[in-house]
Amino acid sequence: MSKPAAPAWSRPAQLRQQLLRLWERGELLRDLVTGQARFPLRLALKAPSSTDLTEQFDAVRNWAAELAATPALRIDWREVRHRVQGRQQLPDSVWIDSLDNALGWIGKRAEWTQFTAQLELTRQHHPALLPWLEKRPLQALALHREWPRLLDVVAWRSANPQPNIYLRQIDLPGIHSKFIEAHRRVLTELLDLTLPAGEVDSSRSGASQFAARYGFLDKPIRIRFRLLDPDITILPALEAPDITLDADSFSQLQLPVKKVFITENEINFLVFPPCDHAMVIFGAGYGWDALAKAQWLNQCSIHYWGDIDTHGFAILNQLRHRFSHVQSLLMDQPTLDAHRDLWGTEDKPVSADLPLLTAEERHLYDQLRDNRIRPGLRLEQERIGFNWLQLRLRELPCGE
Repeated sequence: MSKPAAPAWSRPAQLRQQLLRLWERGELLRDLVTGQARFPLRLALKAPSSTDLTEQFDAVRNWAAELAATPALRIDWREVRHRVQGRQQLPDSVWIDSLDNALGWIGKRAEWTQFTAQLELTRQHHPALLPWLEKRPLQALALHREWPRLLDVVAWRSANPQPNIYLRQIDLPGIHSKFIEAHRRVLTELLDLTLPAGEVDSSRSGASQFAARYGFLDKPIRIRFRLLDPDITILPALEAPDITLDADSFSQLQLPVKKVFITENEINFLVFPPCDHAMVIFGAGYGWDALAKAQWLNQCSIHYWGDIDTHGFAILNQLRHRFSHVQSLLMDQPTLDAHRDLWGTEDKPVSADLPLLTAEERHLYDQLRDNRIRPGLRLEQERIGFNWLQLRLRELPCGE
């Protein structure tokens, strides 16, 4: 015989859970920032019915005694006249009279003290950040040990407009570039609140562009390339050297290059065959903004060789935002069909519309993203036969 279900009346554990939910939503800490008076606080109470009093009198009496024995609660009682049990006193409502009672019951006094100290420090030195504490009190609390140093970074940057130095050069006790890098996300929100609009480059976003967003120098982006024509030399006596330059230096090159190939695979980059008036660029490790500085590329034909998958076409589409005349290389249906035995699977395909693809590219892209050939189909560029590449290069017109 199954055991009867326990009555669904509010027990101390459930009442305490109501307070915990307020804490876990940040409401109690938020009250400290805004000054809202929440206490005395009435908790939601599910009480026994008149039928329960008749059928489960002992259980009802034990329930009432349990609530009465809970120190954090204040109970308002009501008198019930029952035809069988006579006059009875039952809890009508339950209250938490003070914040201190609430914090003690849910075990959060220490956290409250920590957040109080953060709030006072912020009010004294950076009142502009109070809205952030109100919005993200639990995140702030989790950062309570780092908070003074975060405020120091904000204060230093506020006092040093357009610093034009590396993050490593900030000279503050206990603060180093790794600390700043580890907290770039929260510092972005804090600095956006405190700095004038003219001190924030809103075109820069994301952790990788944190330094540039706030006027710091950033590690130069480097571009790796090989010259494919033995008659074009940068370093004498070296044939097709593997060269890496920062983006600014690359942008100032003056070479008789007419064709530029870009590949995302390092081995393909290293073995790319000789070609008159041409260079090959290794596309991994930097964004297309770095290449866009090299205006001389607009005078060259550019061929992008990526994987035949949705991400490959998405990268091609992105590159065309910088160089509209880019042509795809070996990203076509014949290449895909010729390497059927080497097909692989793309784990997380993209599905966005790519408006800068040609009609032929868009047709193949649609087949891939819509899984018309096979779910998640991809052909990685390194799987394409070297002879297939050489044949395609011979087919390119001399001017391309």
